[in-house]
Amino acid sequence: MTTPLDPAAVIAAFIDRVSPYNPHPDVAPVAVIGVRTALGEDVFTLSDHVIRAMCRALESYRDPEDRGNCSNCGGRHLDENLHCRDCGQLHGILGQVMAEHARRVAATGEDSP
Repeated sequence: MTTPLDPAAVIAAFIDRVSPYNPHPDVAPVAVIGVRTALGEDVFTLSDHVIRAMCRALESYRDPEDRGNCSNCGGRHLDENLHCRDCGQLHGILGQVMAEHARRVAATGEDSP
């Protein structure tokens, strides 16, 4: 079971971590972000420094489930074993080796590995 996140608290903590490094702390805020969840709502005014840091953090984020695209169908749903949930093929070198072996076995009519 995963621990629920409080998006407003996460944003507030991010602002607290980044703000001390603002080279121009006296400049007026340049953005406002509102967050409304089941836990409540908050509004944050952000300096140019913080909004740029937030944009860089969001740009660099990669989902842990992103294992690339399937080499067979181009789908983006590879499981942890690189098995494509869209077309059923194994992705990558291991998948290629297994597919070639299966073709050879099928061509020779062998029943055992």
